[in-house]
Order: sequence, then structure tokens, then C-alpha cells
Amino acid sequence: MEIPDSVQRLVAQGPHAHLTTLNADGSPQVSVVWVGVEDGEFVMGHMGVWQKVRNVRRDGRVSLSFLGDGKNAMGLDEYVVVYGDARITEGGAADLLQRLAHTYLGPEVVFPPAPYRDAAGYITRIRPRRFAGVGPWNPDQL
Repeated sequence: MEIPDSVQRLVAQGPHAHLTTLNADGSPQVSVVWVGVEDGEFVMGHMGVWQKVRNVRRDGRVSLSFLGDGKNAMGLDEYVVVYGDARITEGGAADLLQRLAHTYLGPEVVFPPAPYRDAAGYITRIRPRRFAGVGPWNPDQL
């Protein structure tokens, strides 16, 4: 499924996202992440094998949510929920995080910190299956 232009424009503004993965016991694990779009997928970088990385390696079913930048006709804040299939790739995380840092922290920021810059890291890539929420990405909303 393609990422709607309205969602791509929102992601380019740098909203913090909530990545929900599944722990081994089926319980949810939520992390706040920086998110970008590459090659029709949502991407986020990780400099270590954190719980979210272990979870996605085991079970790629994820959801990603973030606030929009407007309100709907009823005055509710817009938000996006993405349901998708994720996979982990090795390498490239420092470069991705540097690109995202320009959006999230400022154009002159150097990121990640020096001790992590030479590490390969990991990238979560999410292929969207479905979009929900309140905003132009969900034409079926009230």
C-alpha cells in the first residue's frame, strides 16, 4: 500500500511517533521514535539491539502512530495510525539518524553522539497495510 502524500508531508515535519511492537508474551511494547519515509516505507534508526528490535525480528506486526498538525471539522486533533509489517535491516542507522536529526533537532545538529557514529546500527522498515486515524489520510472518518 502506498503512503498517502498527506502522511508523507506530515512525516517531513518531524512528528514524534509511537512504535508499538509485540513482546514474546503478546503484550505491547511502545517506544517513541523519529520516523522518516524511504522507498515507500516508514523508517527509523536504532543504534543498539533494543527491545523493539528484538520484537520486530521475532514478529513483524507493528503499529505506528503520530499526531497531525490540524483539527477536523469537529475540533478533534488529527492523528495517523499505521498498521504494517516491519523488518530489521543492519547498517545505515547512523546516517539515517543524522538525516532525521536535522528535522527533529535542527539543521546544524551532528547526531548520533560520537561513541555511536561508527556503529552500523539497525533500521526498522515498515510496509504499511492500513491507515486509520483522524485526518485526510482516512476518508471514512466521521
